[in-house]
Amino acid sequence: MKKLLQTLRKRPKLLVVLAIMCCQIAVAQTPRYTIKGVITDARNKEPLIGAAVRLTGTNQGTSTDVNGPYTLNVELSQGTYPISVSYAGYKSVARTISLNQGPVVLDVELSEDALNLDEVVVTGTTVATSKRQLGNAISTVSAKELEGSAATSIDQALAGKVSGAQISQNSGNPAGGISVRLRGNSTISGSSDPLYIIDGVIINNSSAELVDLGGYSQNRLVDINPADIDRIEIIKGAAGAAIYGSRASNGVVQIFTKKGKSGAPVINVSTQFRSNSLRKKLEFNEYPFRFTNTIASDLSQVPVTRYDLQEQIFETAYGSETNVSVSGGSDNSQFFVSAGYLGNDGIIKNTDFKRTTTRMRFDQRFNNVFKLSTGISYSRSTSSELPNGGINSAWGALTGFIFGNNFINPQPDATTGVYPSLAPSFLLRTNPLEAINRFDFDQQTNRFIGDVTLSAEPTKNLSINYTLGFDNATQLATAFIPIGNTTPENTTGYARKADRISLLLNNDLNLAYRAKVGSWLESTTSLGGTLQTERINSNSITGRQLSPVSQSASSGAAIVTGDAQSTLNIQGFYVQQTFGFANKLYLTGAIRRDGSSSFGEANRWQTYPKLSGSYILSEENFWKNSSIGSIIPSLKIRASYGQSGNLTAIGAYDRFSNYVNVSLAGLPGLSAPSQFGNPDVKPERQTEKEVGLDASFLNDRLGLEISVYDKAVQDLLLPVTLRPSSGYLTQFQNIGNMTNKGLEIMLRGVPVQSSNFKWNSTLIFSKVKNRVTDVPGGVVTFPGGFGQVAAVNGFALGAFYATAFARDASGNLLLNTAGFPQPEQRSRNTAGQPTGGNKPRVIGDPNPDWTGSFTNEFSIGNSLSLRMQWDASYGNDVFNFTRRVGDRDFYGGLKGYEPELRGEVKKGTSAAVFGIMENWIEDGSYLKFRELSATYDVRLKALNNRPLRVTVSGRNLLSIDKYKGWDPETNAAGQSTAVRGFDFVEVPIPRTIAVGLNYTF
Repeated sequence: MKKLLQTLRKRPKLLVVLAIMCCQIAVAQTPRYTIKGVITDARNKEPLIGAAVRLTGTNQGTSTDVNGPYTLNVELSQGTYPISVSYAGYKSVARTISLNQGPVVLDVELSEDALNLDEVVVTGTTVATSKRQLGNAISTVSAKELEGSAATSIDQALAGKVSGAQISQNSGNPAGGISVRLRGNSTISGSSDPLYIIDGVIINNSSAELVDLGGYSQNRLVDINPADIDRIEIIKGAAGAAIYGSRASNGVVQIFTKKGKSGAPVINVSTQFRSNSLRKKLEFNEYPFRFTNTIASDLSQVPVTRYDLQEQIFETAYGSETNVSVSGGSDNSQFFVSAGYLGNDGIIKNTDFKRTTTRMRFDQRFNNVFKLSTGISYSRSTSSELPNGGINSAWGALTGFIFGNNFINPQPDATTGVYPSLAPSFLLRTNPLEAINRFDFDQQTNRFIGDVTLSAEPTKNLSINYTLGFDNATQLATAFIPIGNTTPENTTGYARKADRISLLLNNDLNLAYRAKVGSWLESTTSLGGTLQTERINSNSITGRQLSPVSQSASSGAAIVTGDAQSTLNIQGFYVQQTFGFANKLYLTGAIRRDGSSSFGEANRWQTYPKLSGSYILSEENFWKNSSIGSIIPSLKIRASYGQSGNLTAIGAYDRFSNYVNVSLAGLPGLSAPSQFGNPDVKPERQTEKEVGLDASFLNDRLGLEISVYDKAVQDLLLPVTLRPSSGYLTQFQNIGNMTNKGLEIMLRGVPVQSSNFKWNSTLIFSKVKNRVTDVPGGVVTFPGGFGQVAAVNGFALGAFYATAFARDASGNLLLNTAGFPQPEQRSRNTAGQPTGGNKPRVIGDPNPDWTGSFTNEFSIGNSLSLRMQWDASYGNDVFNFTRRVGDRDFYGGLKGYEPELRGEVKKGTSAAVFGIMENWIEDGSYLKFRELSATYDVRLKALNNRPLRVTVSGRNLLSIDKYKGWDPETNAAGQSTAVRGFDFVEVPIPRTIAVGLNYTF
């Protein structure tokens, strides 16, 4: 033995060889077994594609293939083992198998689950758990629910499918522009969009407007192909955010992409053709006369020809989409590869959006301990844009339309090719047709998203996961306005080029230990940490006074350049403990600590606790054995409490006084900024309490989910106005509080169910009441709404705060001496007339009293299915700034000016009410026919009797509302947190009709 040890010391390689031989012997001694079978729907006996079959407590598992069967090869000792079978929307089934001599055949039928209590979800620790253990609400949207929606982006497709989520489309541009709010606004200065995670990668969804498009900007989720999505999980409460970190203070949207399955390669091909059209025109002025001038006493008129400018601006546009994917693999190696192309033209002429995507995912199991999963995606998005002016600028197609007189022919002169100006001489605006035909605004984005996840199970109960994720995007935008145009400030030509490079890295390490103590107690202990870095570099060059033959910004006689860089570092770690008692009572507690480089060292690190519990009352024997158990088969009561911060409410360097670089007489210098630094700012803190219940009725054919929550946000970061003597205008301070109190109800049912017909129905109701308090001075206005939108103490964020009608004691309009309405002012004179300057007040609220959706799905036989979705928003106001301009006598292109021309109201009425903003607040409530689709499976011998799926779908087909604009679902300020429901000639949402084919072989 001693000689053997000496030999091994001298020859260490021999030790390695012996170790490998021992491992091989050990592996050879472990028997290899095959488990196979078919998973089917208990109702119609049809095979379920993609059902998960897994050895309980391990990461060994597989999925059913395109025909329904599955095969799982395992290397285990003889004995009995628990196995679970699950599928989204169905009750999980647990079985016990015996491994001895031959293969095991296990066929399972799954029944639908109205509550989805057994649905497996991932809650941030990379430890999968069932919904029955969670004390906070979580929603799941499957790939099936996204199909047939005719949506071009993920967030657009989610509209109306998640309780507690207000998802609205701000613009009808081909690349969209979506705002997602989970349980209301959680901040004022920062973004209220949720945290988006794709396969463990934190992605950037910021909306950078590199060239001035009038407030509109794209969501970067538009770079993600919805056809690659397997499912989406949405966590809305702070209890979930306590695990994900303070970047998740607005909620979490987890996106899981499709993966390969063991078996022969499966190829899926789909294609779609769509048309987009203007759903509704604005009623325009068709009166064949105009006033000679604007003098109130002169009623003389001259005949004119009125032009329908909308007919020349909008068109029926077309688009197509094609996707191809290949997946397959063995028990230990799986792959998924896809490619897609989308080309979608806009309803405004010469606008479009194109997206090319490719995605690859590989999963490799090395042995019973280690598993590697890696994925990478690349997308290239390009768009031809058209500025719409409005919020930020005075040029653009729709701005020129609303500020133009429609009695002037907008077409260019047949001889000179020069476009006429439609606007009055004192307020020049762009000819809309010139903007369409001569302006050149383009954007392109190249984006890589990748992840590497290494998983280990060194023991039966211990799992370790490390994820490295990166999101790298390069966005480039160019703008060109030729010389000799009708814009008010760029007649000598304008060119701009701007780029933005963003990189977001996240490193996450999570450990979980599961133990079963006896037959009644389960314990799961999780801990982990994260390191995140976000770097942004941007550059721009703007040139004016161009030469006649140049489109380059660098050739301008007047050039302005810009350069900005920022780095944000975030660190965090947590520990969480869950106890499960007798499979019916679950308690979870967690502590998280986060730090962000955007805050000073004194307040950088903050601690956030979480506590939640769920009680499955229906698991009690007294419930099961009583009559109530037959009426309510399942009942779960849950509650949660959690805190989170907001580490991205301010920019990476907003706590500093950032001096501006200047050049004086050729020498470098600095000038004082308008914002004074504050090193003592700290993260906003959000505290949320939630209670709820999940219940089923009618033998589990009816499911009810109810959640009530109270969310309070303290230490809001607001730009406080400073005294002029300070030398600065504003400073970020932790002043102000906000609350969101809400109710969420989801009712799922199967009214009819037979072997040949099935009817699924889902009703969602969401209500949230937002209030802002402790705002310094009582009011903070926001520039995105021309100063007409504000945070006002005691009112909801984004309330319309502006001039209102003066009224008498009875509430009637108080007219001035000329007989016109007038704005309310600070006091009254002896004659009872308003005086002393305008007195603004809250005149409207863009936040709805409630939102809801009603979805119905019908399955007829084995080949035909129908789906329809209605979305509703009630009680929200819209500031119709579009009508305010179009009804004014100076422009008068809309129908609202006709009564003045006809003599039905006094001449000068439009001028009198122009400055009374209350006149332009309208009811924005709507009931929308959001989605309709019909799918039929055609089976032909030439296609091996495999179904060729034919789908006809429509989106935004109908809107029942009283709104006088294009669409009450709009916002000219884009994805702004505070400014909502502000309509100023934003591109209306089109009606979309699509026809698609899908085939798998």
